[in-house]
Amino acid sequence: MAFLKRRFKATRLKSVAEFDELLSQGRPVLVDFFRYGCSPCQIMDGIVDEVAEEFQEQAIVVKANADRVPELFQRFKVRSTPTFVLITPKGKALHQRWRHSGLVKKDVMTGQLRRAVESD
Repeated sequence: MAFLKRRFKATRLKSVAEFDELLSQGRPVLVDFFRYGCSPCQIMDGIVDEVAEEFQEQAIVVKANADRVPELFQRFKVRSTPTFVLITPKGKALHQRWRHSGLVKKDVMTGQLRRAVESD
């Protein structure tokens, strides 16, 4: 029964240390900054999970809740939700490659992620 197969979803961050550990893996990281009760965040939730499933081998897709990891919101100066940040490794440094606040079409998000994967 293939239709009952469990889908791969974006990882929900529990701490900044967990985020830093994911960055050290050397793959592009897409972060979805969200809040519970945010209508646009709820709309983007399913799209972000689809992107996570599509890129599960090439990139890391995570969700950061404002109540759970506020330090990460401060680090990236996130003021509104949803905000998406794509981070890529550049040697030993990290590079914020793309940032967008509000609703994002899936093809725009996957296009940015695909370019990040191909260039690294």
